[in-house]
Amino acid sequence: MTDQNWVDVGVFRLPMSAPEDVSELKARLESGQIQAETIVGIIAQTEGTGYARGYASLCLQLLLADYLDISPQAVFDRIPMMMIGLCGGLMSPHYTVFTRRTVAAPARPAGKRLTVGTANTRVLQPEEYGTLSQVKLVANAVQGAIADAGITELEDVHCVEVKCPAMTPARLAAAAQRGVSVVSQNLGQASSMAKGASALGIALALEEIPEAKLTEGVINRDRNLYTQRGSVSAGGEQSACRILVMGNSDQSVSPYRVGHGIMADQLATDGVYAALNSAGLSQPLADQQSRIVQMFVNCGADAVTAVRDRRHTIHSDFLSGYAGIMAKAVANAVVASITGDPMILASAGNEHQGTPGSNLVAAIVSAE
Repeated sequence: MTDQNWVDVGVFRLPMSAPEDVSELKARLESGQIQAETIVGIIAQTEGTGYARGYASLCLQLLLADYLDISPQAVFDRIPMMMIGLCGGLMSPHYTVFTRRTVAAPARPAGKRLTVGTANTRVLQPEEYGTLSQVKLVANAVQGAIADAGITELEDVHCVEVKCPAMTPARLAAAAQRGVSVVSQNLGQASSMAKGASALGIALALEEIPEAKLTEGVINRDRNLYTQRGSVSAGGEQSACRILVMGNSDQSVSPYRVGHGIMADQLATDGVYAALNSAGLSQPLADQQSRIVQMFVNCGADAVTAVRDRRHTIHSDFLSGYAGIMAKAVANAVVASITGDPMILASAGNEHQGTPGSNLVAAIVSAE
């Protein structure tokens, strides 16, 4: 955006009856409530594995391709689609659509309102996953997304969502064929390193950590380095890192505001209230829950083995292989108990995303 541009940003939280269900978006496109050309990002909480997640993305691509008169691949390249799969507990599958359009300057500016910006890194090679090269690429892209959002003060950035490439067997094979080494031959570990590098890139861009502290040896090892306003997910469908920044700008006329807070542990509900207060919602919440548009939670319960000195079994009981789902389910239930709605976005990932065991919370609320 330029200094002369004013924007109006919309947020549409739409339920899904199944991974392929994009009927709510189709209805809004048909009614004109949403214009396809104004869509700048989609973040989804889908059920199922990566295959179901990919199917959901494809259905969105096919729908929007018709309205934009471009190919499904061009839709994917144009609009960051961050599909977060694996629902558990009370989590309700849905997707959040962000729109942005340029508007005339208002007669009476109403103060800082929600704005969003997007950016992509270049395509990463498998040997770059989880390295300083990825950290710096993501940091530069986050800075680009902040500029795209028209945000001039870093304190106005409240949430940075990144979808980065995950390691796959094909990518391991391609690296081996070229004779280059990767951070790990284990797919899960390599993908986790990629998430860690992305999170450190967010922290670097937001000046939460100094660049001098970043070396190859700190990624997923030095837990004193982290972002408190970022959330990262990895997917094999991605070959570049896709970034969506949410913040507030005095050149936005959006009816919404965004804020953030930190839950020090899974029971620290003050962090939820801090996010809502940061967005402009005062307590008590009982008569204001209808003003809550969406909540984004990055969950860290599976990063530690206890809560308030009480041992938990996320990593040791029968379902330990599903630790991430359980962490999301816990955070979803706790946050939903305050907001009154379980249809919120919960993403698991503790790689440099807050202190171990914490939850990072962002809230979008109606400004009036």
